[in-house]
Amino acid sequence: MNRTTQSLIAAAAALAAVTGFAVANTPDGSGDDGAKAAARLPVERTSLLCPVPSASDLAETSYTAFTPKGEASGATGKAELLPATRALKVTPEDAPREKKKDDKPFLASKTPGKPVTGEESGGESPALLGTADGKLAPGWTVQQTTKYAVGSGRGIQGANCTAPDTDFWFPGASTAKDRSDYVHLTNPDDSAAVVDVELYGKDGALKTEVGEAIQVQPHSSVPVLLSTLSPKEQTNLTMHVTARSGRVAAAVQSSDDKLGGDWLPASADPASRVVLPGIPKDATSVRLVAFAPGADDADLKVQLAAPSGSISPAGHANLHVKSGMTTAVDLGDVTKGEAGSLILTPTEDAAPVVAALRVTRGKGADQETAFIPATNTIGTRATVADNRAKGSTLSLVAPGKTGKVKVTASEGSEGGSSTSKTYTVKGGTTLGVKAPVPTGLKGTYALTVEPVSGGEVHASRMLEDPEDGVPMFTIQTLPDDRGTVSVPEAEQDLKVLQK
Repeated sequence: MNRTTQSLIAAAAALAAVTGFAVANTPDGSGDDGAKAAARLPVERTSLLCPVPSASDLAETSYTAFTPKGEASGATGKAELLPATRALKVTPEDAPREKKKDDKPFLASKTPGKPVTGEESGGESPALLGTADGKLAPGWTVQQTTKYAVGSGRGIQGANCTAPDTDFWFPGASTAKDRSDYVHLTNPDDSAAVVDVELYGKDGALKTEVGEAIQVQPHSSVPVLLSTLSPKEQTNLTMHVTARSGRVAAAVQSSDDKLGGDWLPASADPASRVVLPGIPKDATSVRLVAFAPGADDADLKVQLAAPSGSISPAGHANLHVKSGMTTAVDLGDVTKGEAGSLILTPTEDAAPVVAALRVTRGKGADQETAFIPATNTIGTRATVADNRAKGSTLSLVAPGKTGKVKVTASEGSEGGSSTSKTYTVKGGTTLGVKAPVPTGLKGTYALTVEPVSGGEVHASRMLEDPEDGVPMFTIQTLPDDRGTVSVPEAEQDLKVLQK
């Protein structure tokens, strides 16, 4: 094989690694010209970042890591969660890792199908960097859950640890006087990242120079208080985070003096149709925040997918979102005692939007909030960790055709047998169910959702743990867990050339 062919193969393999954090071997195929359709293969390496959870001495944070059972590359594997400042530095692909004597993993997974857990107390918890390879990489998921007994943001704040990227949208952020919103920027790499943070209010972009060219040093995390980026208070903002160089994980921690708080995850990429799944049936207040990042305004039809069908919320059947400006609508107790999801679709010409919901439960001094960002379909498989015997509710919505899914409850972290149930979600409806629980459960467990037949399904999980009359809760959406990667056709073609 000549050097040109070798170089092309190496370049294609590198592309697969960057796209899906995987380097996959393509099976041989047939065909007169050697061309093959793109194949989806299990990823061989996954990276996740968990933000700094709390500065409060009264906070307690738990971590749960899980890899679903299924096809995987290789018979062995390793999955570790380490403080980002002490994370193992990986040199070229097959080189050994450099490890210090005191670099003991905070949490390590050993077997697919069984969650592992760890806990931290007080305000010393650092940002964590996790890597999983081999049989533990496909679908590896880490959930971070913090409980605040008192103080600003009191309640449950939950977050799915996320993969590093270069572009994030956060509709639903705020610089209001009662809010303390921090964006946490965490850099997993060996070189510095340079990040820009832009804020957009009801009248457009807010002027700020402080948010430009923020330096995030290697293996470190930088919290940025949004109110320091602009002197003007605004209740509803959209934040755009972009990396000029390098890559980061970004998440917003929102705390309210009166309404508790939670993590605001990034919205799904801008799209003309938006699905926000899993508004609790007892929500007392729901606020929709939307933003059109393109050159055109967006005119949207707003529908609530309830258990019996889709309806338009009274007085809010349509929503006009001006380009470059944040639009917010208070929908009140829109679900009226039933589980629901919001579906936004273009009324005429399609224009991309990002969106999120701020959901409030409880009344008076006993209120708590959580966020639901726009999310993608469950895809091939979606996974969420840290489910408990009581307090886990699953919401499934089919925005188009009726869809059927299989939901699997894993083994328990300390014991219990896996179990599965199949659910049919009628088109245009939301199905809210108590999550299935492993037989003989001890500890916590994970849920995986897989499509069986029919149309696309979107999902979210609510975890609740009420205390002293406060309905403490958090909501995580369930997009595809990125357990497989599409191997570029070019790589498959080039492998044929080796023969």
